[in-house]
Amino acid sequence: MFSGEKKPPTLFRWSSSLLLFLSAACLILWFPSSPDNLIQQHQQHDPPSVNQTQDPNKTKNDDALITSTKPPSFTVPTCHKRVSVYVYALPAQFNVGLLNNCHKLSFRTDMCPHVANSGLGQPLPTSNTTGWFATNQFAAEMIFHARLLNHPCRTYDPSRATLFYVPYYGGLHASSKFRERNLTARDELDVSLVDYLRAQPTWQKHNGKDHFMVLGRIVRDFTSSWQGAGRLLKLPAAQNMSVLIIERNPWQGSNQHGIPYPSYFHPSTWQEMSTWQNKMRETRRPHLFSFIGAKRRKAAIRNEFIKQCGESTRCMLLNCGGSSDEARKCQEPSEVLKVMSESVFCLQAPGDSFTRRSTFDSVLAGCIPVFFSPHTAYTQYRWYLPEKGSEYSVYIDERSKARKRIEEELLKIPSKKVKMMREKIIDLIPRLTYANPNASDFGFEDAVEVALASLAKQVKKSNF
Repeated sequence: MFSGEKKPPTLFRWSSSLLLFLSAACLILWFPSSPDNLIQQHQQHDPPSVNQTQDPNKTKNDDALITSTKPPSFTVPTCHKRVSVYVYALPAQFNVGLLNNCHKLSFRTDMCPHVANSGLGQPLPTSNTTGWFATNQFAAEMIFHARLLNHPCRTYDPSRATLFYVPYYGGLHASSKFRERNLTARDELDVSLVDYLRAQPTWQKHNGKDHFMVLGRIVRDFTSSWQGAGRLLKLPAAQNMSVLIIERNPWQGSNQHGIPYPSYFHPSTWQEMSTWQNKMRETRRPHLFSFIGAKRRKAAIRNEFIKQCGESTRCMLLNCGGSSDEARKCQEPSEVLKVMSESVFCLQAPGDSFTRRSTFDSVLAGCIPVFFSPHTAYTQYRWYLPEKGSEYSVYIDERSKARKRIEEELLKIPSKKVKMMREKIIDLIPRLTYANPNASDFGFEDAVEVALASLAKQVKKSNF
């Protein structure tokens, strides 16, 4: 190799190798990877700002495309003296036994890959990064169960418990019965659960008022309001309990409390969470707004979004309708997060129901959600979101004329306000995220911790 030349001294060669090794290590630490190299895509292929390329006159939102880094502070959650959770050891037929027929849990989707890893689903193909999974949007009840089985606030002594958790996979059961015409067969498991609970001394003590369950599907799937739904939440015993659900009834759900849809990120440490938050603060956002979704017969406003976004040079559209390559991208977490993390605002239109998992994907990506119905978030997730919606989101009434000029309305928002909203939603990421169930002392308050603290306060106010 050094033929005809003087070989370098051994010390010099060792020093060079060490320098190269340290340089590579620094790069890995400074630029941690994310799903399917999302971060690397931002760094290597940052296109110019849409506002800058299309308009020579600087708009109010130009300064909002890049934000400064603000290191968040984390504390290790500890069990409050008011929180002591007893987890019922239900017969397997009510939860894990349902997973034996995972191929039949949904007539639309093979749920077997999605119920793996305690409901987190399959790990996403990443390099040097853990915590990312292809999580199904209806998996909250499984993730919650796994978290509480390994939770420091769990007690095995029911006499010491302040909360009683009923780990029923009601959402998975409901989706498996959507085509069941025999109503008795459809409701049999729900009724059996109620009979089981009523026979327990722990239930009889307060008639279930200190009990709660978690449901991973929307409220109409449990109220017989449409063909195929069950009637779990119409049973008197279920109405005595607190119900944590991904979409509650805004008008009649006094015992229902909205919890986040699971997104794709389930960190095990506060360092993983902090790294992602900082990356979302630093990333450039060349698109003023974006929309990811398909047309819906019951939500004509989506057609308006698709039209406006397609005609705008400041909007990124990912049309999920049909069977095109673009539609298939909507099923890829990396594609969804890429669009959102490159956008300042993300349109959140109602679809088959008021709420969307997309809202929580948007927050995870640091993209400010734009709502068109108060029931998409404001009346749903009061335990999790600030009381003032304007602190973290934009609201445009779907019945107003403003919905026909979305780009114009968003450009009116001052850059200072945009920065404040983005910082707020990035600060919200931990409490809207489900930590990995196998983690302990992960150092931040996740969605489960928020729910337990809120339930404890509610039970304390109750007069048994």
